[in-house]
Amino acid sequence: MRRALRLRAERRLLMSAEAEVLGELRRLRARLPQLTGALAASADGLVLAHDTADAEAEGVAALTAAALGVAQRLTESTGQGGFRELLVRGDDGYVATYAAGGAAVLTLLAEPRINVGRLHLEARRSSARIGDLVDGALERKDLKDLNRNPS
Repeated sequence: MRRALRLRAERRLLMSAEAEVLGELRRLRARLPQLTGALAASADGLVLAHDTADAEAEGVAALTAAALGVAQRLTESTGQGGFRELLVRGDDGYVATYAAGGAAVLTLLAEPRINVGRLHLEARRSSARIGDLVDGALERKDLKDLNRNPS
């Protein structure tokens, strides 16, 4: 029960950063017009903010969480360190996922004609900003908990 309440409180705090994260997603889409969607989610698949047209955000977030789990195991088991990014190329475009701090990911949908180098450059910058926003919200929670229950 306590764990469920703690998770609910964390989710509320993550959602408190939604407006700022959404702003970052929109700025990213403005810099990269070939993006067809952008989504920030928690590592466990909770949608934090999205700017998508066609894709179902909750479904993409859930699939991202599953892919993230596999990618994390793959990078760790092959000695490549922690997860940083994942790029999938399909017939009709790209799906790119980037670590965003310690608790979130940025997933982008892009047209096949996108410049992948520019995609990486812009997405890495945005994922760092989103990570700062999300991690900052979680740190505020930890500080509140510390102030409420000093040891």
